[in-house]
Amino acid sequence: MDWLERTAGLRQWSRSGTRAPHKPLLFLYALGRFQEDADGSLRYSAVEQDLQRLLTEYGPPNRTTPAYPFHHLANDGVWEVRTDRGPGSPGTGVRDLRDTGATGRLAPDLRAALRREPPLLGRIARLLLDQHFPPSLHGDLCEAVGLELEPAETERLPSVRRQRDRRMRELVLTAYEYRCAFCGYDGRIGAVPVGLEAAHVRWWAFGGPDDIENGLCLCSLHHKLLDKGVLGVGEGERILVSQRFIGHSPAAREHVTALAGRPLLGPQPGARSVAAAHRDWHSRQVFHGSPRPATAV
Repeated sequence: MDWLERTAGLRQWSRSGTRAPHKPLLFLYALGRFQEDADGSLRYSAVEQDLQRLLTEYGPPNRTTPAYPFHHLANDGVWEVRTDRGPGSPGTGVRDLRDTGATGRLAPDLRAALRREPPLLGRIARLLLDQHFPPSLHGDLCEAVGLELEPAETERLPSVRRQRDRRMRELVLTAYEYRCAFCGYDGRIGAVPVGLEAAHVRWWAFGGPDDIENGLCLCSLHHKLLDKGVLGVGEGERILVSQRFIGHSPAAREHVTALAGRPLLGPQPGARSVAAAHRDWHSRQVFHGSPRPATAV
């Protein structure tokens, strides 16, 4: 059985580019727990809060429940659920999962494969990360689910993956004249820019193209905040700052909340700005809550 192909084919609810990373998040969490205890099970009532935090932080803006992936992931052949009454899930009802003592764990054949071939766990995890989340979040997400990945475990991924265009970084950084489009940071060591990255507005994992109309040159901080839904881009190329972001320090005010309503810096004349379709996707699928009003200057 090809577990990488099965992982790549996880069935998810989808409509018009809607993000639904519920199953991948549960799968990653289960892999992290397998690394810690290969024989352990996850009792729903014990892990519900952990899974809810993952959905809140890394899922779409609309609130949802971990009961759905806990029940439905078994349909993909990588997960099993048991209750006090025996095998099988009681359904997607939160109370039913709690009251029946529902527990889940990786499917027996998958657990056996992971024991026979330990590097397989890293390849599955890397595939889940690449398919469903931008690179800027991979390290944080691994830490959140307790996964430790070795560099060698990123190899031998399925050939079904789209290939990235390696030229995008240079094209985007050039278009924005090697400065952060949000704050203007333009640091270099000699001739080499440091802390500047080409950010996808519509995530590459969700069909975002590798081109200037889907890119922003951002410093590392603002790239992370864009992908976490703290920052966004609105109409008129204005910066959006989520009302859910809380920061009382002068640094938080200067580098985040004070950006609300400011125009983007760039791109240079003749370069295409971010396409409205990509801005709108980010606003619907990543940006959290409502934007703050523009900061008075």
